[in-house]
Amino acid sequence: MMPSPHTLIATPLALTVTEPPRQALRLRLKPKAPTTGYVDGAWWPRSRDLATEVPALLAVLAVRPGRIERVTYNLTMWESAGRRLTVEGRAVRLEGFISQHPDTVTVTGQGRQRLTLLVIPPEASPVAAHHALVTASQRDNVDSAEALLAFSRVTPAAAPENNGTGLMEAATQRWEVDGGRIR
Repeated sequence: MMPSPHTLIATPLALTVTEPPRQALRLRLKPKAPTTGYVDGAWWPRSRDLATEVPALLAVLAVRPGRIERVTYNLTMWESAGRRLTVEGRAVRLEGFISQHPDTVTVTGQGRQRLTLLVIPPEASPVAAHHALVTASQRDNVDSAEALLAFSRVTPAAAPENNGTGLMEAATQRWEVDGGRIR
């Protein structure tokens, strides 16, 4: 039987990741020390697909803030993602906010330990991205995300084609999946 052309496809509440990516993670963290500056390091993902990129990041970061419970991100800078991601048998909340700085993600572990990472746009040149990774991870660096990207000559990413209408459609779909109904 063929599906009808009007079948509603909803974003899943939770995604399960069974196999981590095989490519090396492009991440640099400041040395463990008292917190300084706006970011605790930098991450250069390969795409704007959070569900694909986050599992490898969390596998590495679990050493620093402990078991990861939550990842926050800017809704306009990433493709639509479910609200939960299952990584190594554990549920991790993915929470998108329009108000979060567009060039950062925040990872929260047990005891509310947090790491805020500068996100280098996936399309950045390797030279500029490497410079931003190294600069953001220096122990005494206190530069803002904007300054780090500008100093490294990384062009800030433009929001994906998720502007206005796409963002509203994603929010509506999430509402529907969570049990709300729009009449």
